[in-house]
Amino acid sequence: MLKLTNIVKEYPAGGDKVAALRGVSVEFRKNEFVAILGPSGCGKTTLLNIIGGLDQYTDGDLSINGVSTKKYKDSDWDAYRNHSIGFVFQSYNLIPHQSVLNNVELALTISGVSKKERRARAVEALKKVGLGDQLKKRPNQMSGGQMQRVAIARALVNDPEILLADEPTGALDSETSVQVMDLLKEIAHDRLVIMVTHNPELAEQYATRTVRLLDGKIIDDTAPYTAEEISAVEQPKKKKKTRKPSMSFFTALSLSLKNLLTKKGRTVLTSFAGSIGIIGIALIYAVSQGMTAYIDAVQEDTLSSYPLTIEATNVDLTTLMETFMGMASDTGDDHDKNAVYSQSVMFEMINAMNNLETTENDLVSFKEFIDKELKAEDGASKLKESLSGVQYTYNLNLLVYTKNVDGNIIYSDTQELLSKAMAENFGMEISPMMGMGNSSSPMSSMTSLSPAASSMKLWTEILSGKDGSLISPVVKNQYEIIDGGSWPTAANEIVLVVDKNNELDDLTLYALGLESEETINALFDAVLEGKELEIQQKSWSYEELREMEFRVILNSDCYTLDPKTGTYTDLRQTEAGLRYLYDNALTLKVTGIVRPREEASSAMLTGS
Repeated sequence: MLKLTNIVKEYPAGGDKVAALRGVSVEFRKNEFVAILGPSGCGKTTLLNIIGGLDQYTDGDLSINGVSTKKYKDSDWDAYRNHSIGFVFQSYNLIPHQSVLNNVELALTISGVSKKERRARAVEALKKVGLGDQLKKRPNQMSGGQMQRVAIARALVNDPEILLADEPTGALDSETSVQVMDLLKEIAHDRLVIMVTHNPELAEQYATRTVRLLDGKIIDDTAPYTAEEISAVEQPKKKKKTRKPSMSFFTALSLSLKNLLTKKGRTVLTSFAGSIGIIGIALIYAVSQGMTAYIDAVQEDTLSSYPLTIEATNVDLTTLMETFMGMASDTGDDHDKNAVYSQSVMFEMINAMNNLETTENDLVSFKEFIDKELKAEDGASKLKESLSGVQYTYNLNLLVYTKNVDGNIIYSDTQELLSKAMAENFGMEISPMMGMGNSSSPMSSMTSLSPAASSMKLWTEILSGKDGSLISPVVKNQYEIIDGGSWPTAANEIVLVVDKNNELDDLTLYALGLESEETINALFDAVLEGKELEIQQKSWSYEELREMEFRVILNSDCYTLDPKTGTYTDLRQTEAGLRYLYDNALTLKVTGIVRPREEASSAMLTGS
């Protein structure tokens, strides 16, 4: 039935190996009571663990019913332990919060036995060991002998072929030990019982066979399995097919819940500590993601307000910066400090500004490169993924005209109107230093990004989106429609941009035709005469603003050829010519009024 052939078991110990068993060969009968004797460290428990499948041998072979275990898989060993072996340990290994009946049932639970059959077999096993009236007790309510009987009942409930007992009486008194040994002897009548003990008296009194071990070898066997017995046994059987150990989900869940409920305090504390950890990790992740999203949004808003700009002409400010730094670092070491000396600053500054170097950028080639990158397939261009939008501007003013409240046609441009008003009232014109002159000059390039220049910008092209979309999502994220209107859906549609307080400055109102020229002149007169001007706050309804009308005149339409003189005449110089151009110009339609969102960190539209 069970045969060990030259079993060797070695354990690694540092760089060496320690041999617990040294070529043990022994064969057991189908039903007998075998006692394995020997001093501590001789290999008794190791031999028992190998027989029970709890440990694997290093060399040799273990045959079960004539079938070698050399090729056993983990699942085969699990089935062998669950269906063929019953274990009885010195320490009982009972679950304290489970009843006696539940402890015995547990072995059948792993075998996948139904609840009804499980209960009946557990009750029968407990009755065999004399505990039929102790089913509902818990282990801590029983004596040591009773707990060992529960352990024996648990080992027998699966009806195993082999019962293994490791010092079953080691923790019991002599009277209780006798009761347990009588029980094991009775069990050995119909199955194989192998007991490890170091008590020779118990082995001599109860065991039918005694095997003595010393230093990992068998030195004595009182009733070895003889050749006559071997020949009388039937031919080796094939490995018996047994169902693999399994447990249903609901059974496992029930056992887990019962275990948790028996330790409520520990369960609550563990759950509380676990929830703190989970919440902490979630909070850290949320803050991290939130900060990342916020930083990304700020970067996007900032770059939309201050985009990367490449101009046709580039001004090298290196010489100017070197001059300023040289003047600041001049220590005056070339003279004594016994008087006040002059320093040449004006010449150096003017000379540096006059000698600013300008270079021309190849914007044609660069535009071709950008267009190629934008048309690339997704993933083929890293530049495409980094571009929110591209705008192209030209050195050509947009000629937008409108009729003011007086019915006069005016050029809707704050810079132009301010220059005209300053000339009429103060006899002066806005200089290029304010960023309103020739855009190709170096000085204009230096001042074009100044707050003074950008604040006087009236008309701004809206950034377009990708895939033919007229409005970029960046713009819609920064602005909201406040009048119930809509974003432009055609090239000739526009929106009016107000500030966070729904306000427009008076110069913008004048350029939009909502303030009269008389009001602006009155403002200048008050400044010239040193009088205080009573400012009246005005307001316009959304409907009035959406009814505003603007016309775009093409630059080329402004000039007509005089066949007599062969020169071109600007039609805008005469009232009739300007009206003709206005009546035939492209009409712009206001579709909505937009305002920066409260949550927007910056806004990209610099005009109104």
